[in-house]
Amino acid sequence: AWWKAMEEGVGTRAKADWYLPGHGDTRYGQIMFDRFEYQAGDDEDGFLWDAEAWYGGDTNRLWSTTEGEDLQSGGEGGEVESFDVQFSHRFDRFWDVQAGVGYQTTYGPGPDRDRASAIVGVQGLAPYWFEVDAGLRVSEDGDASAEFEAEYDWRFTQRLVLQARGETSYAFDEVEEFGVGEGLTGLTLGLRARYHISREFAPYVGLTWRDRFGD
Repeated sequence: AWWKAMEEGVGTRAKADWYLPGHGDTRYGQIMFDRFEYQAGDDEDGFLWDAEAWYGGDTNRLWSTTEGEDLQSGGEGGEVESFDVQFSHRFDRFWDVQAGVGYQTTYGPGPDRDRASAIVGVQGLAPYWFEVDAGLRVSEDGDASAEFEAEYDWRFTQRLVLQARGETSYAFDEVEEFGVGEGLTGLTLGLRARYHISREFAPYVGLTWRDRFGD
């Protein structure tokens, strides 16, 4: 019902002319650390980050994202799971299609491993306010994998928010040097409670459960 109401509320002029919220030729940007945390686990502790930056207008934007983990105890080294640069085009009021290139590397004991990849995907707000990010990666060696992430916020007050988050991936090829087997590679679920001291700063605490599948 809310989805239909939002569509009907756009107005006759917007339907006939431009149905997306617009600001003309204005360009603006944002830098945000979605996750910036220390994780204390059963077998190892680590520092994790997940950040993004974008610049552009309402329809076309340039995105840069990075996600990774550095082990602090229970192991050595770490992994930059992704460093991506993508061009984004808004094709619907709540959805963007994205394409670009990405880079992944590991470091620590033994030889470092890295690979580049091409990326295509979608990002947007699904019905019932689920934030969705899905993409397909094809590495320089031809290995392909699909990724899916979803988040949902429960707003108890204007400042107190509980966020549920899940992510998984499917590998179409086995990549032994990165410890990836063919098929569904794993599942990560998280629950985080954050408090917005200001619009720009919100500390949080939470729990994360992770399982790896296959080989």
